[in-house]
Amino acid sequence: MSSAHDVIEVITTKRDRGALSDSQIDWVVDAYTRGAVADEQMSALAMAILLNGMDRREIARWTGAMIASGERMDFSSLSRPTSDKHSTGGVGDKITLPLAPLVAACGVAVPQLSGRGLGHTGGTLDKLEAIPGWRASLSNEEMLAQLESVGAVICAAGDGLAPADKKLYALRDVTGTVEAIPLIASSIMSKKIAEGTGALVLDVKVGSGAFMKSVERARELAETMVALGTDAGVRTVALLTDMSTPLGRTAGNAIEVAESVEVLAGGGPADVVELTVALAREMLLAAGVDDVDPADRLADGSAMDVWRAMISAQGGDPDAPLPIAREQHVVAAPRSGTLTRLDAMAVGLAAWRLGAGRERKEDPVQAGAGVVWHARPGDRVEEGAPLFTLLTDTPERFDRALAALEGGYDVGDGPFDPSPLVIDRIA
Repeated sequence: MSSAHDVIEVITTKRDRGALSDSQIDWVVDAYTRGAVADEQMSALAMAILLNGMDRREIARWTGAMIASGERMDFSSLSRPTSDKHSTGGVGDKITLPLAPLVAACGVAVPQLSGRGLGHTGGTLDKLEAIPGWRASLSNEEMLAQLESVGAVICAAGDGLAPADKKLYALRDVTGTVEAIPLIASSIMSKKIAEGTGALVLDVKVGSGAFMKSVERARELAETMVALGTDAGVRTVALLTDMSTPLGRTAGNAIEVAESVEVLAGGGPADVVELTVALAREMLLAAGVDDVDPADRLADGSAMDVWRAMISAQGGDPDAPLPIAREQHVVAAPRSGTLTRLDAMAVGLAAWRLGAGRERKEDPVQAGAGVVWHARPGDRVEEGAPLFTLLTDTPERFDRALAALEGGYDVGDGPFDPSPLVIDRIA
C-alpha cells in the first residue's frame, strides 16, 4: 500500500529540527494507531520531539489528529453547563473526589474522565475502587444519564476516546519520553477536547512530587495546554500549584477516600479544602456561574449529598467500611521541634512501595496500603511521638518504604516560612 508519506522521512524531519507539516502529522498519528507504523519507529519520533520540541501549530495539529483517531462525546443535551478539571498528578492529590460533587452541587455538571496511577502518583480510579461495589467503567449512555440525574460522574475513559493517545501513552512510559511537553499537552488535551466539556480547569503541579520540577517548565506546559484548549473552543484556565509537599495527610487509596469524605463533611486538612474550593471557583467561573460560593456548599452538606448519589449510581456503597491494611509500622519523630520539610516524592515513593501504586500497567494495587503523616510542615512535633504510619498487607514491603522516606523530612528549630499553595494562574 502506498501512502503520502513514509515514516523515516517524518522521523528525520524532526530529528533534524524541522517542523512537521500538517499532512505528515495527520498521516503518522493515523498510521501508528492502525499499526502501520511500528512501536520502535514511533519511539524514535517521540524522542526526536522530546529533544527538539514542536511549535504551537504542530502541537495543535498533533492534538487534532489524536482526537480524530476516535469518537467525540457531546454534552449539549444536558440541562446544565459542563466543566472539568485535570491534574497533572501528585502525591496525596485526592482533590477530584470532593471537587466533582462540590461543583455539581453548585449547578454545573462535571464529566470527570480519570485514570489509574502510574509510578509514585496516585490514580483517581484506584482510589474510588477502594469503595466496595464501585465501578469505573460506564457506557456513554450511562455517563450522560448520570450527569443529568446526579450532576457528576468520575469514570474511566472509554476505548473509543483518542485511541491514539492510549497507544502512545504506553509507549512513552517505557521509552523515557514521558516528559516531552508537546506530548504531555497533546495527550491530556486530546482526551479532554474529545470528551466534549465546555470548560476546563488545569491543575498543573510544580515541585519534587510532580512531573514538572521547575516553575518555568510547569508554566510552559500550562500555557501550551491553555492555548490548545482555547484554539479548540474550550474555555480553559490553569492554576500552577505547589507539589513539593504532599497534599493533606494521606497518600494511598482507601485512606485518601476517607480524607475526601472528611472534606465533604465540612472538615479535612486545610490545604485540601483550600485547593478544592479554589479549583471549584475556577470551574464555575469558566462555566459562566458566578453567583454561588462553593465554600457554602461544603458547609451545608449539599456536596456530600451529591457524593453519596454519585458513588451509589456507580454501584458503590457510600456507607460501607473502607478496606484497612493488615499491617502497620509507626515512624517516630527523631527529635522535638518543627517539621520544616516533608518531601512529596519521598512520601509518594513510600506509598507506592507499600503497594498503593503499580510498577507496570497490569499490576494490582492494595486498597488499604499507604502513608499517613501526623504532622505537616510548620507543625510542632515531639521526640518519640508518631510522625508517620505506614500501612500495607505485605509487611516485607516496610523496609523499602522506610528507605524511601529516609532523608525525606526535616525537624528543626527555626521559624517555618510556608510557600503558597496556588503559585500562579494562567488563562
